Amino acid sequence: MTIDEILFETEEKMLKTEEHVIHEFHGVRTGKASPSLIENVMVEAYGSNMRLKELATISAPESRMLMVQPFDQSNMKAVEKAIQGAGLGLNPATQGRFIRVILPDLSAERRQEFVKLAKRMAEEGRVAVRSERRTAIESLKKLKGSAGVSEDNIEDCEKEVQKLTDLYIKKIDEHLVVKEKEILTV
Repeated sequence: MTIDEILFETEEKMLKTEEHVIHEFHGVRTGKASPSLIENVMVEAYGSNMRLKELATISAPESRMLMVQPFDQSNMKAVEKAIQGAGLGLNPATQGRFIRVILPDLSAERRQEFVKLAKRMAEEGRVAVRSERRTAIESLKKLKGSAGVSEDNIEDCEKEVQKLTDLYIKKIDEHLVVKEKEILTV
């Protein structure tokens, strides 16, 4: 592996970590209804576990309501049961061919719990970024003594890896600030 390949791969992995944290944040409940809140709820259907978004259309017709329309009406009970058991504090109600999910107001206490959850997700992202840094630096150290690779090249590359680490940790922190604000806004 060359120095450029190590840098490219490291940045790619850090970007994927940032994207993963953002994706995780979408599942954290705020005061507004969003289909992403329940789209990854696992539903037992057709003899296996499937994501809700694979079994139904999810929309947010109002700021505090989600509408779920299963593609196959025989999955109505399974979808309703999965949403109720997802640990999100939601009570779905079947209404004809739809399942209505009204989001209750979040108490200040519950909002703080969601902020803690978001902080934990962000910390996991920061740990993953630091782990990528460690992997990259170990790969660089293996290149020491290789033909055409000087100590200065490796040092410069290590500094570049540290800059990437700082950048992606900063981005994750910025996403966390936005998510906290979203959660705490009444």
